[in-house]
Amino acid sequence: MVYAAILGYGTVGSGVAAVLEENKEMIAQKAGTQISVKYILDLREFPGDPNADKVVHDFEVILKDKDISVVCETMGGTEPAYTFSKKALLAGKSVCTSNKELVAAHGPELLRLARENNCNYLFEASVGGGIPIIRPMNYSLTAEKIDGIMGILNGTTNYILTKMEQEGADFESVLKEAQEKGYAEKNPEADIEGYDACRKIAILSSLMLSKTIHYEDIYTEGITGITAADFCYAKAMSRTIKLLAVSRLTEAGCHVMVAPFLIPDIHPLRGVGGVFNAVFVHSNMLGDSMYYGQGAGKLPTASAVVSDIVDCARHLGKTVMCLWDEEDVKPAPYGDIERRFFVRADREKLCEERARELFGEIETIRPAERLTDYGFVTPPIREADFEAAAGRTAGILSRIRLED
Repeated sequence: MVYAAILGYGTVGSGVAAVLEENKEMIAQKAGTQISVKYILDLREFPGDPNADKVVHDFEVILKDKDISVVCETMGGTEPAYTFSKKALLAGKSVCTSNKELVAAHGPELLRLARENNCNYLFEASVGGGIPIIRPMNYSLTAEKIDGIMGILNGTTNYILTKMEQEGADFESVLKEAQEKGYAEKNPEADIEGYDACRKIAILSSLMLSKTIHYEDIYTEGITGITAADFCYAKAMSRTIKLLAVSRLTEAGCHVMVAPFLIPDIHPLRGVGGVFNAVFVHSNMLGDSMYYGQGAGKLPTASAVVSDIVDCARHLGKTVMCLWDEEDVKPAPYGDIERRFFVRADREKLCEERARELFGEIETIRPAERLTDYGFVTPPIREADFEAAAGRTAGILSRIRLED
């Protein structure tokens, strides 16, 4: 019997308890032993809940109980999650987490503590919710040199962009609908400004490099500037708009970015709609592979946490290999990247002749809808050169990068 404790009995924590109970016989077969929740740490009481008698309010109860082998941290935030996780690992108790903030901020340190104390720190659910991506990178692709990762890593923004495209709606109205349906938080800043996706690509990039890329160093844009007009132009180009988290190895280093991109209709990520997520991985022998599924939600995320619990139960007293060192690596300067840009402009402030003077031989885009502005695509141009040219005119209404 392996005893576990759950820290935080919110959406994910209660989901972990539910998955362990619903699939307990199958989980026992796969783990080689029964897994039972002995404690649930929360400040609240849960009268009438099937697990009400397991609730404790003091982490020290869990820490001092030698029966506890696995601690599931589903609290969110960095504190007290970091302190509790660190104490558990120092006590030789494995920790499983869905907490992307904590993993992005302290992952390599907590992995080191796990190695030093013959236990594990696993975080499959921290990126992509229920989508298996951490374990495939650590196990299935061990024969591969991964040199590129591109993903739709936030369900809220993907839902908003999908609805805007399908209904021709504006950003604010779709955001309000997403909040009403529970797809967006009351304060949606972390999602719509790209911060959530930024933390996730920081984790994936660090695993790709086996070193640490800090999310604070990653260039990040959100989707608040995307309009219904942008989707009209996208349709005319046989493309759509997605918020992508992109990490690529080049001779200059690792380029990492989170931003809206125009992707072609033939791109594998084109069909990822609604709240679904997907991660597109390129490696030197396999080539392209894609991992798709529900990137958030109670049971999908809890399923990923439970898969880590099973892994811990299989490796009691042993550390599962995860190459992520504490050595810091800065992303390569994004200004050196060369790509095409779609630009939506005010005709009165930036005529086509002036646009050609600034950006070179542009391609004018003419959507079926009659719009007051006009759009064009630049030839390939360095990010820094585009910004310099754009700074010499007041006529640009928006610009979106093209992913080919």
